[in-house]
Amino acid sequence: MNQTELPNADILRTNYRGALEMRNENSMTQWQTADGKTPVIAVLGATGGIGEALCRRLSSCGAEMVLGARSETPLKKLAGELCAVGQSVDVTQSEQVDAWFAQAMEHSGRLDGAVCCVGSLLLKPAHLTSDVDWHDTLAQNMTSAFYVLRAAVRVMKSGGSIVLCSSAAARTGLANHEAIGAAKAGVIGLTLSAAATYARQNIRVNCVAPGLVRTRLTQSLTGNEAMAKASTALHPLGRLGEPDDVASAIAWLLDPAQTWVTGQIIGVDGGLASIRSR
Repeated sequence: MNQTELPNADILRTNYRGALEMRNENSMTQWQTADGKTPVIAVLGATGGIGEALCRRLSSCGAEMVLGARSETPLKKLAGELCAVGQSVDVTQSEQVDAWFAQAMEHSGRLDGAVCCVGSLLLKPAHLTSDVDWHDTLAQNMTSAFYVLRAAVRVMKSGGSIVLCSSAAARTGLANHEAIGAAKAGVIGLTLSAAATYARQNIRVNCVAPGLVRTRLTQSLTGNEAMAKASTALHPLGRLGEPDDVASAIAWLLDPAQTWVTGQIIGVDGGLASIRSR
């Protein structure tokens, strides 16, 4: 695993802390943990549409962030802009995920929140889904979530919040979503079981289940006028989602103030999975 090429560690630490203090003074809402500390949040998939929107929200709350993504160049740019630390990682590889969290702990000394915004999109009926399609979809969506959760609970010594990302496709039947629906349903099962397992350690585990959101990942759908119109019609609120719609829900779940919320699957989907408009 490669760490992004950042400046000398001592210089970085000094600059980072100074920038963090300045940012905190200018932030309107300051998060604090129960012991009065600035929370440290790990964001995996930080450079995706939802991940980046989340990082910007967390920055405005004064949280300290450790960011992870597969591609180093956009990760380095985002980390520098937000006064965060960035380390590249492939979350489908367990050894890399474990090493990433070890480095995050070495840098920050604690972890109060973790979120996995990594995922993929596959729209194929089962009979056209190859073995490669199937295994890649499971790896990108369900296995990645498991690896992140497992690594996070191992280092969360004082409790905290973990947020995973499912999909409306796991909560309602959508044509041609067999593989992605199954993978995202697995994330829901993982969330509920882990929430029960780690409640005694004061680790809260929740999940968001978005509808169709306008990101680079979904450009093939949202950028096609006919497809976008058809998809919009499925969302009772009459529009597709924006990254910040989902990021705001994730940030709320990560907020140290939400001490009594765990085991929840929050649909951020314009009503897609739960209601039908007339």
